[in-house]
Amino acid sequence: MPIKPDIVLDLKGLYCPMHIMKTKKAIDLMRTGQIIEVISNDKGSKLDISALCRRLGLELISVKEENGIFRFTIKK
Repeated sequence: MPIKPDIVLDLKGLYCPMHIMKTKKAIDLMRTGQIIEVISNDKGSKLDISALCRRLGLELISVKEENGIFRFTIKK
């Protein structure tokens, strides 16, 4: 059964560092246990979002790529 995110953050068209800054800002506003789905078309976001999750101690539940679109499911 797919995980239903509490927040969906569509960052298509934004590139480093904007996608990281907007993701961190959204996560800062979340409560512990909430889930966010981040959508990006920046190829660098795969490494950047993964590193952000490690740095902030977040759970990166999944990373999916389809047709150049990345979908990150993150739990705070």
